[in-house]
Amino acid sequence: MKPSVKSCALDQLGMTASLACAIHCAALPFFITTLPLWGLEFLAHSWVELSMICLSLLIGIYSLVSSFPKHRSLTPILVLIIGFALIATGHYALESLEAALIPLGGFTIATAHYLNWKYNRNCSHHQTPQP
Repeated sequence: MKPSVKSCALDQLGMTASLACAIHCAALPFFITTLPLWGLEFLAHSWVELSMICLSLLIGIYSLVSSFPKHRSLTPILVLIIGFALIATGHYALESLEAALIPLGGFTIATAHYLNWKYNRNCSHHQTPQP
């Protein structure tokens, strides 16, 4: 069974959003002093990071949960949970490791979308039609 276009598009969007979040969090400490010179100081605001996290969370939950009946693998969902746990740990528990944990969480979330996309693509299960 071929994965739906909607599912593939959501996984691609989720991978992109998660990677953008990870790159933003990893690169921001290096470029924070030059952002005002480029007129990009808004990227240093916490609302940008929170928006990226929320976008990744919404897309991740919707994409992975809606794809689960097709491939029946919990692996992408577990990897997604680990990714958000890394982000939460970096923000609230181990703030000294924030610069490492948050980008790692973003890359982990992108990996969850990749796994979901891969499982959907290789899925041989046939769904029964819903009444």
